[in-house]
Amino acid sequence: MAMVQERAMVLADDADPSEVRRRIECLVKLFLKSLMAEKDVAIRPLSLVCRKDRNTGVDGDGIHLMDGTYEKDFTMKKCGKSFFRVWKVMETCYHLLGIGKQLTQRELFYKILSSSGSYVTGQNQVNSAIQDAVAVLLCTRRSLGILASSKGLVVGRLVIEEHDGDTIDCSNLGSSAHPISADMNMRERFYSDARYILVIEKERAFRIWLLEHSCIVCTKNSRVCQFSPL
Repeated sequence: MAMVQERAMVLADDADPSEVRRRIECLVKLFLKSLMAEKDVAIRPLSLVCRKDRNTGVDGDGIHLMDGTYEKDFTMKKCGKSFFRVWKVMETCYHLLGIGKQLTQRELFYKILSSSGSYVTGQNQVNSAIQDAVAVLLCTRRSLGILASSKGLVVGRLVIEEHDGDTIDCSNLGSSAHPISADMNMRERFYSDARYILVIEKERAFRIWLLEHSCIVCTKNSRVCQFSPL
């Protein structure tokens, strides 16, 4: 009778910068060790958690990746440049985490394009390399210092409590506005006594509603105005 191997669930943790840098350093050491071997010198492949449907499992909290892995090998056909891009993402993130800086996916694309343009032709390639880096290091994208681009601005009768306990009162921002992050894990709670929320494209209309009405006003990138009564 065949034995069925039980699979374990894999979670990417929200590791601190020093831990992420340590994991990258371990990968570099293993990579260099494979190059300095006395026999069978080879470029060490990267072991990644498989993101295919066949490597998923379901529990009460939803769908999760399991511990199945695959290798991204530099010597395999069509894998050379993608192999390089994963290392380039990790190199860039290692440097940024060391100086306490963060950047968006778009900024990371231009940063890699400026230094290694022959290996990158589009944003999707960098996005894929980021996902591969997450699958190698088993940490979140935020742990790598990579932020999602702002999805617009918000101002009005809204208090945002962030994950670290800080609060932002959007009614006291004056002529400024608070950027809407695509990473909702940064937000813990929202408090408001607004009667409705408006999503407005034009700046003039944005400011009129802000000054004259009890509401929350948002801008939304490249979209028409929308009205959402509460």
